[in-house]
Amino acid sequence: MSTKAPNSILDPGLSLTLRPMQYPVFFDMFKNGIKNTWTVEEVDFSTDLVDLRSRLTPAETHLIQRLVAFFATGDSIVSNNLVLNLYKHINSPEARLYLSRQLFEEAVHVQFYLTLLDNYVPDPDARAAAFAAVENIPSISKKADFCMKWMDSIQQLDELRTEEHQKQFLLNLICFAGCIEGLFFFAAFAYVYFLRSRGLLNGLAAGTNWVFRDESAHLEFAFEVVSIVREQHPHLFDAELERDVVTMLREAVDCEVQFAEDLLSGGVAGLSVKQMRQYLEYVADSRVVRLGMQPIFGSKNPFDFMELQDVQELTNFFERRVSAYQVAVAGEVAFHEDF
Repeated sequence: MSTKAPNSILDPGLSLTLRPMQYPVFFDMFKNGIKNTWTVEEVDFSTDLVDLRSRLTPAETHLIQRLVAFFATGDSIVSNNLVLNLYKHINSPEARLYLSRQLFEEAVHVQFYLTLLDNYVPDPDARAAAFAAVENIPSISKKADFCMKWMDSIQQLDELRTEEHQKQFLLNLICFAGCIEGLFFFAAFAYVYFLRSRGLLNGLAAGTNWVFRDESAHLEFAFEVVSIVREQHPHLFDAELERDVVTMLREAVDCEVQFAEDLLSGGVAGLSVKQMRQYLEYVADSRVVRLGMQPIFGSKNPFDFMELQDVQELTNFFERRVSAYQVAVAGEVAFHEDF
């Protein structure tokens, strides 16, 4: 391990040099993440339980059950990749400060979704089935297979010694941020905000607002790393890499469309698979543009409720006090229960 500042953010080793700071943007991201701290106990699920009992249609209930099943393991995939792959290859101590903060946020997300499961799925057998969704539900299994295909290639790499290794790392990071956090999760947010637009599951939507903020920051961090690598190693961003990224995004959209076909199989009024595909293509285009590439699909956002997402709850998040929240359902994960 070297204390010397590396020439490149992908140089092998773990630099310890925080002064002079080579990438202060990551330290600012770390500090902003701390300001954005929230806890699961601040989420009020009480009205959600009423909605689940008496207001959701069978088709909407199926949508939520599938969505909860995806949430059960989605953030765990993200956390594993952070620890096993990204932390050891991004050679910047200030960036690793941010990754440490991100790992904490992912842990809070896991707790949020576990608490969601405890409240939404009280039956232990049904809860166990949700955790087994990666093996048992084809539309979720396909997404997991996609993640493994594009991210597992660097798990055996202790150091990025060659240009091929560096490209593998870039594909991992782009899949991680652009497809999993930036597409799969943003699709999930769209379902939540669609239901909120109909006055349903406001507790889930409130918690999702905070997850949305976290994930948006995670995307910006990952894309900033990609931008720095592009500046330091422009030759890595050749036609082959761009073809791989386009292939990856197309596959991700197809995976998520299959998930949409499953979620909406009962016929949810006001939401269609066609709309979801258009939204996914729109989001995928925004990711590749952020990577400095040309749009793939040229689709527009079909959802007004997503355009309005950022202006919901206009109170400044950073100035709100915990006392402003009502906690009607205990935000505890019952780890002693036999799932």
